[in-house]
Formats: sequence, structure tokens, C-alpha cells
Amino acid sequence: MRIEKFPRAAAVIAAAVVVAATGCSTKADNGSSSGGGSSGDVATDVGIEGKTISLGVLTDLTGVFAALGKDITNANTLYWSDHKVCDTYDVKLNVQDTGYVPQTGVQLYSSIKDSILAMQQTIGSPINTALAQDYEADQIVNFPSAWGETLTQIPGTGVLGPTYDVEMSNGYDYLFKQGLLKEGDTVGHIYFEGEYGATGLAGTKKVAEEKNLKVVEAQIKSTDQDMSAQVSQFAAAGVKLIALTVAPTQTASVAAAAQAQGLDVPILGSNPVYAPGLLQGPTAQWLKDHLYVAAPIGTFENHEDILDAYKKAYPDVAAPSAGGVLLGYGMSTVMNQVLDKACDNGDLTRKGVLDAFNGLTNIDTGGLIVPIDAFKLGQSPSLQSYIEQPADVPGGAKIVQDAFEGQFAESLAGS
Repeated sequence: MRIEKFPRAAAVIAAAVVVAATGCSTKADNGSSSGGGSSGDVATDVGIEGKTISLGVLTDLTGVFAALGKDITNANTLYWSDHKVCDTYDVKLNVQDTGYVPQTGVQLYSSIKDSILAMQQTIGSPINTALAQDYEADQIVNFPSAWGETLTQIPGTGVLGPTYDVEMSNGYDYLFKQGLLKEGDTVGHIYFEGEYGATGLAGTKKVAEEKNLKVVEAQIKSTDQDMSAQVSQFAAAGVKLIALTVAPTQTASVAAAAQAQGLDVPILGSNPVYAPGLLQGPTAQWLKDHLYVAAPIGTFENHEDILDAYKKAYPDVAAPSAGGVLLGYGMSTVMNQVLDKACDNGDLTRKGVLDAFNGLTNIDTGGLIVPIDAFKLGQSPSLQSYIEQPADVPGGAKIVQDAFEGQFAESLAGS
């Protein structure tokens, strides 16, 4: 362990300037703020060289969530290009592409773990689950681009919003209130095998118990692309809703098949099911009319400054996703809060960062991400969701229901 000394006098002023510039709050309770805290000596161990902190990124740049992964990672990079930790440390990202393959993620983490302080991003429930024991053993703070329920059971892993089961239940609550679904209806749910799909399906099953819904299940692999057979099965069963816990490729196939078969029912999806690129396809209007997405992330409507900065930094990205960009920026904001809190405590070792993470409550990102209560083992960090629909606006989505807690959320939140 080593001790580093540095000036901290301008920290609070720096935080205020950052908030004013970005148009959003970056505050959390317990003294955390984006910009630092009191002066003093800070202990360090792994992942800090001189005045540079290294954070790991295990993302998907070539697999089923490639478009989302690129936006999240670009936004991580954009955020840290303009922010410091403790008004002193720059942050460098060690970005690795897993291709959404768990074993690849495990191997890549092993190759970088001795040179990073924490994980800024790990995309995908399967990869986070595969790394759970390593993250716990290494005392790694990690922000997953995933919302599986079992991820809340990994010490130091901060799920940024409600778990998929809570998220789906909030979507059902909205549809019931809009008169798009009623008690006793039949619903069909297509879901990926593994943690992502299983958690989303759990939300459907919980609502089905409460509202006497009949559920037709269709499990698929992430590599399955043609959903015609599943939609035909649902049509034969007389479903009044199609629920999805899949990727955008499968969403597009569902829309095409439903449109072709005349299955005129709403689609409800967990937040990763949609990407704005779908609006360039032949089912664009159908999706705008039928798809509802329960999401923990806002839209560009109130964050035009971040969109403008993103487009300037990445002009080759034709249609940046609000879900990807704002998640990447928001998760970096939360990491900044954690690291500044550790700095305030005088301990930027992995153990010190983990302690700071565990102490954060009432985490506010100014609407980038829904309000987060705290990161407690086995509990959904938030019970709130936005409800969004595809739209011809920057980011490809509009909010039709601001962040809210549905009637089924608390019973799914853990104990």
C-alpha cells in the first residue's frame, strides 16, 4: 500500500461547475459529490499509477448488443474525458470486447484485473454472473450494463435501476392502467435463456399471479433470430400482449411476424429490447404504435447537452441510443461519486472503494437514471421505471410515463 498527497481546495467549486455545465445533479448522500471532498492523505493499492486511475470495461462491440455496447462505452469515455476524481486523478478505461460470450469475458477479466481499480462497466447478465466469484474475491466495485436479480447478490456490483422482474412488472402496471391489458388475459413471453431472460420472465409470472393472467412461454437462445414460429404460437393461443426479454434483433423479427400475421397487440419489453436503428427498418411505424419499453434510463429530451457532446465526439455514430449514451454517462457519474467518497475517506484501495460504494444512499444522477435508493445485497436498488416508446426524435425514444413505482414492484424487490 502507498500513500499519495494532493491539494483538494477547489473540489466543491469544481463539482458545482460540472453540474452547471451538464445540466444535471451528480449528488448522493453521505457527503459524496462529483469533484471531491476534504483535503488529506489517500491510501492506494491496485489500479492507480501516479495521478491516473485505471478502470476496466467488459463490453459487447461485436455481439448481439454491439450497438448498445458501443454507445455505453463511448459515453463512459466521453464522461471521463471531462471529469476527474478528487479534482486530482484522471481516469483511463481499459476496454475489452467480450462479444457477449461469458467465457471470453472471464478470460479478458483475468488479463486485466491486476491493473485496474474497479470495473466501470460489464455488459450482460451472463457475463456478470460468470464473474461473480472473481468480483467478490477481488473486492471489485462493478457497474453492470444488466439488471438481472442475481447480480444484486454480488458484493460491490451496483445494478443501476430496478431488476428486470421489477422493470417488467412496472410495464405491466402501465398497460393495465392504460386499458391495454385486463385481468385474465393471455400473454406470450419470449425470453433469452439465462439470467436476463429468467429475471424478466419472473416479472411476468408475478403479475400473472396477481392478475390471473395465462402465460405462454417461449425460451430462445441469443443467437436465434427468426421469431415467426413463436409469434404463430402466440397468435394461436389468442395472446393480448407479447412480452420480450431479448435483444433488438429479436424485437424486429417479432414486429415483422406480428404485422404479417395481423396480430395487433401491444409489445412490452425490458429496456435492452430496443435500439433506435429499428426505426430504419420496414416495421418502424408498427413499433412506434405497439412497443412499450420499461427502462431505468431517461431520454435525450432533458439531456440535449450530453447528446450534443456525444455527437461532436463521435460524429460517425448515425443514430446514438439515448438508453446507451445516458446509461454510460450516468454509470460513470455514479462511479465518480463512489471514487470521490473513497477519496473523502482517505482510502482509494479496492477495499476503500468497496466501503464507499456500500455507504452511498439516495443516488441522484439528475434524471439520467431513475433514483437509486442504495446498493443492498439481494435487493432491487430501485423500484422505479420510465415507460418509453419508439419515436422519431434524437435517441429514438420518447417518455410516455415519467419514473414511477408500479403496484407490483415492492413484492418483487427482495428482502
